[in-house]
Amino acid sequence: MSSVRRHIIPFLLVILIATASCAGRRSKAEHKDLIPPADLTSILTDSYLADGLLGIPEVRYKFNESDTLQCYIDIIEKHGYTKDEMERTMRYYFIRKPKRLVKIYDKVLGKLSEMESIADKDLLTFDSRSLNIWQGERFYHLPGPDSANIPWVDMQGSFFGTLYLSFTIIIYPDDQTADPHVGFWFSQTDSGAIEKRTAITPVRLLKDGRPHTYTLTIKNPYRGESRLRGWFTGEALAPDLIYHQCINNVVLSRSKISK
Repeated sequence: MSSVRRHIIPFLLVILIATASCAGRRSKAEHKDLIPPADLTSILTDSYLADGLLGIPEVRYKFNESDTLQCYIDIIEKHGYTKDEMERTMRYYFIRKPKRLVKIYDKVLGKLSEMESIADKDLLTFDSRSLNIWQGERFYHLPGPDSANIPWVDMQGSFFGTLYLSFTIIIYPDDQTADPHVGFWFSQTDSGAIEKRTAITPVRLLKDGRPHTYTLTIKNPYRGESRLRGWFTGEALAPDLIYHQCINNVVLSRSKISK
């Protein structure tokens, strides 16, 4: 919780500056139409959580074309208040009642601490076998800033036995993949430098611009070190094709993944 304590005061300052940025010269700390402390605590808690989520690449990507400030305004309005009321309330507490703001800050910390405690308990309930052993990226988007081609997956490890692969994928209608399907295989090279392969049964993927989650049961017959290779949506790259896909929430586990 110490990290929260270090960052929440700068965060509150950012909220004040952001909400005041559109207030022009209205600098008086007016004591009217203020947000009640209980609701202000909830707004600041939700805003702090949103600030953390916006730091995650998968989430930040979805908001890269919108004004980040709008995310906070949406939170304020969700609680039934306006940006002007938030600006007026924060200005009032900063200027007139800083000690009361400290008390509100303590309540925000308390709520965040409670959430953190619940999350820690939930993590302890996971069996060690349920840990995600996926070695690649958790998020892929095509076309991306670094590549326009389907990402090539090549992981090495002790993958013997039954594994469960789960991911969510969106393939947009303008994607030019003719027959999108999962194209992975396990491989192992013997002492004679001969590679043995076992393909994963192909699973056809929908191309309708909507998110679909797939959970596959895959079996690797090779003991010891082996490789998991292939592509999410094909068996070979075609450089001239245009790909428009989004893949996220990739999990590779030794325990069955609940849908």
